[in-house]
Amino acid sequence: MNYLTAVHTDVGIKKATNQDSLFLETAATDYGRVVLAVICDGMGGLAKGEVASAVLVRDFADWFHRVFPGLLYGGLTPETVKESWERLILDTNQKITEYGLNLHVSLGTTVTALLLVDGTYFIINVGDSRAYLLDGGMNQLTVDQTFVQREVDMGRMTPEEARVSPQRNVLLQCVGASGVIEPDFYVGQYRQDQVFMLCSDGFRHVISPSEFYERLNPAVLATEERMKESAVYFTELNKARNETDNISVILIRVC
Repeated sequence: MNYLTAVHTDVGIKKATNQDSLFLETAATDYGRVVLAVICDGMGGLAKGEVASAVLVRDFADWFHRVFPGLLYGGLTPETVKESWERLILDTNQKITEYGLNLHVSLGTTVTALLLVDGTYFIINVGDSRAYLLDGGMNQLTVDQTFVQREVDMGRMTPEEARVSPQRNVLLQCVGASGVIEPDFYVGQYRQDQVFMLCSDGFRHVISPSEFYERLNPAVLATEERMKESAVYFTELNKARNETDNISVILIRVC
């Protein structure tokens, strides 16, 4: 399979720094082209969030170049990917935590990583960045690790209440600022003429799924130029609707 891709990030209308970090790379292998996409959102209320997100993105990039080839040619399975990614996240969590202790600051980051290999996708998630699959609709693949999502799951809050709750950005865990990290891991199948979207929470708060699908569905995203235009369009729409967070998105169309 081949892939069309687009990446866009913006500091937004309020913050002085962009604490989001992104990575997207494709590679040719004996199993066809493979893709790794990673989006990390440094904690806005914590000092040096941009450092935490950049460190984790760098570690995933290093994993793709150094570790992944051995896993791929040794027989890639969900178990080997999950174990390798969990080890990476736990090691980086310790690294960021120690860095913060040395500087007497708190810092942390979310992470959503997506690996596409020969019709199978692998996702790992910590926090509230998200992965979606667009195919006949806007399908959310990850579940937020947030206070409000837990309340919804427990039946103590409706989805509508969660969307407007002042606690909607309270995370249950993040990399670098949590003593215990329990990532969520997802595996599924994909095919041609589907679109994956990874985004930080600032990209999605004030835009509806139907608005996203109208401009990001596979029939519309026929070229990388169109994909980039759509990413920029939604970024500017977020800003026009007074989204105050950093705004970042990765788009991947399978073709």
